[in-house]
Amino acid sequence: MKVYFDNAASTKVRDEAIDVMVRVMRDNYGNPSSMHDIGRPARTELESARKKVADAIDVNPENIYFTSGGTEANNWAILGAVDKLKHKGRHIITSAIEHSAVLDPVKTLENDGFEVTYLPPDPAGFISVESFSSALRDDTVFASIMLVNNETGIINPLGDYSAEIKQRGLSTVLHTDAIQGLCKIPFTAKSTGADLITVSSHKLHGPKGAGALYVKEDVKLTPLILGGSQENKYRGGTEPLPAAVGFGEAVRIGCLEFEATASSVGTLKNYIIQSLKEQVPGVVFIGVCDAMSSPVSPFLLPISLPGYKSEVLMNYLDGEGICVSKSAACKKGARSRTLEAMGLNNDVIDGALRVSFSRYNTKEEAEYFIKTLKNATETLLKAM
Repeated sequence: MKVYFDNAASTKVRDEAIDVMVRVMRDNYGNPSSMHDIGRPARTELESARKKVADAIDVNPENIYFTSGGTEANNWAILGAVDKLKHKGRHIITSAIEHSAVLDPVKTLENDGFEVTYLPPDPAGFISVESFSSALRDDTVFASIMLVNNETGIINPLGDYSAEIKQRGLSTVLHTDAIQGLCKIPFTAKSTGADLITVSSHKLHGPKGAGALYVKEDVKLTPLILGGSQENKYRGGTEPLPAAVGFGEAVRIGCLEFEATASSVGTLKNYIIQSLKEQVPGVVFIGVCDAMSSPVSPFLLPISLPGYKSEVLMNYLDGEGICVSKSAACKKGARSRTLEAMGLNNDVIDGALRVSFSRYNTKEEAEYFIKTLKNATETLLKAM
């Protein structure tokens, strides 16, 4: 049996997205910026996709800008906004558990002379409102805190961060990487209070190579990619129309299926948790793991088997047809920065696995995973 439990890294592209991409590649091959009979239909397709993404977070389509993915959108949000705000202050807030697509551009700014406060998570993995509020200063021009952590699944209280900024009367621009949240937890731009929101296609059964950035009306960004007037003169380059329409279709259907998918995935996650407790002695559940609890995503389950090595467990599972990971895919197998920041013991970090789900996973797959992980612990223990 093949079991794909690494959906936080990437997801299977759904058939409906593939179908619309093929149709557009075949029938609407014109450049969306061309003002002729072949270009105009391509523009219509692009704007339809933009509206689908906009509707998912309840914003106007003209505030959605397509990018090549979440990494570009995060980089643009951070570097583009701070460049426009640097005359107001040089202090930035982020967390120690952000994706590298946020931390790396922030570190670049830090090397350029900006002061950065890296907020640590609490032992459960949350960035508390109190720590965010304490870090805010009159010269804080930018803050970036992810909505859903890509390793633990914890959901940060973005709306409360935004309220703190407003209550203090600050002009701090708030950005959130919501890539693990779109079509997986309920949120809108208004509920987060964020000025900039990053989303991505391939985490929700759309194609790779497509992402988007929501930009609030009064926020200005310096373009990151020059060379054309596309995306309202914000991003040069011919828009990747097939990827954009696949993204839009995946979002549209994902929103329609949201409640049913979240419920089924949550039930599957809770079944695995209970079964592992009963069948795999010593398993540790990292952070908050109740799939039906409001501060955690049902789509991620971080676990650990202290005394074992993540790589060894992963290799055993892979040999039995089961795909999981030990941390974010961008880390390429490196030790989890997030789990280190949470202050977990070394043996817990070294034995950690990230199990992540999608609408396509089944109870049969869960049963096979539980059985195989139990066999792994027993087999590897004998070999130690």
